Amino acid sequence: MILSLKLEAVSFLNIIQPLTLEIEAGPSTIILGANGAGKSVLMRLMHGLIAPTSGAVLWNGSDVRRKQAMVFQRPVMLRRSALANVVYALEAAGERDAQPTAMAALKEVGLAHLAHRPARVLSGGEQQRLALARAWALHPEVLFLDEPTASLDPSATREIEAVIRAFDASGTKVVMATHNLGQARRLGDEVLFIHQGRLVERAPVERFFKQPGSPEAAAFIKGELPWD
Repeated sequence: MILSLKLEAVSFLNIIQPLTLEIEAGPSTIILGANGAGKSVLMRLMHGLIAPTSGAVLWNGSDVRRKQAMVFQRPVMLRRSALANVVYALEAAGERDAQPTAMAALKEVGLAHLAHRPARVLSGGEQQRLALARAWALHPEVLFLDEPTASLDPSATREIEAVIRAFDASGTKVVMATHNLGQARRLGDEVLFIHQGRLVERAPVERFFKQPGSPEAAAFIKGELPWD
């Protein structure tokens, strides 16, 4: 996979200050910062859900988006079975014989035994895994994750993190927003640290936690940075 996602002087209202960065294929990228720092807005700009107030978001030098998927903190479940939710995503993407692929995706996330259960009666963790199954079925080159475990218990969080690792191992580029330091350590290879809408620091995860390069990052790691 040849991926180059570039943000050129991108801003959004007063939430994201003008920033320029490039994300390449390879190990996972964590967008880290306190609540209200602008992580979710930055993810939506990258994914193309919202347009920047200024600047440009370019995929390999053009504005045509790569094959990608996004999973939110509270995913929307259709009023149908778990299997039908995945089938719907596949058919929307143009796949004709969607059911076998959908079942394989449910199996990958450990939900095959719940394939015919209504999606809206699943637990929070199961719904999040179902959202990941919808993404898995599409074989995205890039997967954007917006605080995917923020409202889940430790057991469900472990299950979600296992699926995220499977995406990473499959070659999908994972870009995930979180405020959870432990999760950033477990899943990240590099960190983009956002504070008050500004990209303050970019560093490999080990260096970020051992030798933060900015006062804001150091304070956040110590739990001393006020949340917005």
